Amino acid sequence: MAWFSSKKPQVVDVSEALPGRSEQIWVSPSHMVFPDRPLQPPFPSGHRTAVLGMGCFWGAERLFWSVPGVWTTAVGYAGGFTPNPTYEEVCSGRTGHAEVVLVVFDPAVLPFASLLRVFWEGHDPTQGMRQGADIGSQYRSLVLVGDEGQRITAAASLEVYQQALSAAGKRRITTEVAALGEFYYAEDYHQQYLSDAKFPYGYCGLGGTGVSCPAGLKVTEQR
Repeated sequence: MAWFSSKKPQVVDVSEALPGRSEQIWVSPSHMVFPDRPLQPPFPSGHRTAVLGMGCFWGAERLFWSVPGVWTTAVGYAGGFTPNPTYEEVCSGRTGHAEVVLVVFDPAVLPFASLLRVFWEGHDPTQGMRQGADIGSQYRSLVLVGDEGQRITAAASLEVYQQALSAAGKRRITTEVAALGEFYYAEDYHQQYLSDAKFPYGYCGLGGTGVSCPAGLKVTEQR
């Protein structure tokens, strides 16, 4: 759902962010699409996590279920200030958070650079504080990295994709690459929202640019 305002959306200042709460939001222990796998740690040894913002997290999460090497996923809030926010608080624009997807993946099967190709091609990273008809800072494009290796890979991947977009006459990328602070799980009814068990034909606002991200990015990744 988009929240409209006459003011241009921007990330709220930390001094004006909502206070939130200390209690964590409850989520089901099992994934709706991968029922033998959990939404929360611990995850298998050797697997890594990525936190990506692509607009409405319902469709973004579904995008990764069919990607080989993805082990589990969850939706949540990150990139802002308010601890354990609710969906309504995030939609108010007063938490600083974006709707994001936590992707747990096996780097031996799916290197981080390959995961980023799915990210770039799966949405329009040039739209600033929106994604299609969904407008607000909660819909901004984000790559929240967990270590220096991910940061280097993400920055290089962004530059490569920008070259492809520029060659196609597209706009500049507005995606923010930043350090991951805290990932807060969204309410249980948001988890795997577009799965067959919930709402397989529900709303999905994802739409890419139509420009493919070049393969073969050569970056040394930390594991």
